[in-house]
Amino acid sequence: MKLKQKLFKFPFIVELWELPNRRVVWGISTIIGLFFVLILTLILNPDGRMAALILDRRSPHFQYPFTIQNFEHVIFFIGLGELYIRWRVAERELGFLKMNLLPEEESAVLQSADLVPIRRRVSKMYSNEHGFLPSLVDLSILQFQSGRSVDQTVAVMSSSLELIQHRVDLRYSIIRYIAWFVPTLGFIGTVMGLGASLASVPMEGEIKMGILAKTLAVGFDCTMVALVESALIVLLLHIIQEMEELSVNHVGTYTLKNLINRLYV
Repeated sequence: MKLKQKLFKFPFIVELWELPNRRVVWGISTIIGLFFVLILTLILNPDGRMAALILDRRSPHFQYPFTIQNFEHVIFFIGLGELYIRWRVAERELGFLKMNLLPEEESAVLQSADLVPIRRRVSKMYSNEHGFLPSLVDLSILQFQSGRSVDQTVAVMSSSLELIQHRVDLRYSIIRYIAWFVPTLGFIGTVMGLGASLASVPMEGEIKMGILAKTLAVGFDCTMVALVESALIVLLLHIIQEMEELSVNHVGTYTLKNLINRLYV
């Protein structure tokens, strides 16, 4: 707890926690991925099976450390960085629900004059990309003040929720691509291994099965590592996307219950 308090004295750490910048997070993720490769390179036996499986340490195709497995690791950590961004954004959106932006008493009724201070408060809490709840409340109040119609306000709120949901779905396009790209790298490594194995077969003479098997093993190791990392990314993707979509659902329910249902013309 004390360490956390000390870390949060730095504006960079606060920004990285509250609303991470994608370029910064990707840079940090790349460094972590390279550091991960370095640690495994130092602790694993270069001639061991684990070094061959995870790092392709004695690669017959690439000059170490520029192997497909190591490239997969770096991309994997970039994917984790993107998932971290989505997780922090989802937590931030859910946090707006705890700020009591709207009156939550069962007997509360909102007239036009009551909406002015609410709108003044929420107007500075959102941007074009973030702040689902304050933006929805602001837009709904603006519509009600201009049209004095609850039905029109509900229609605008519903349209806004659909746009927000679409925006959330678009935010996961990059991580979906990474989840596809990692196993694709593994398959590329496997195809290269198969091609190298076939190329090593002599036109005449005895086939050296040891060399052939080693070349094939390297190819299949690429796919093994890629499938494991892709499975982890997809699992985290579904968990975090569910959180962010749940925040949209809660925002709509909260606005409908505590704003729309309390409007009095």
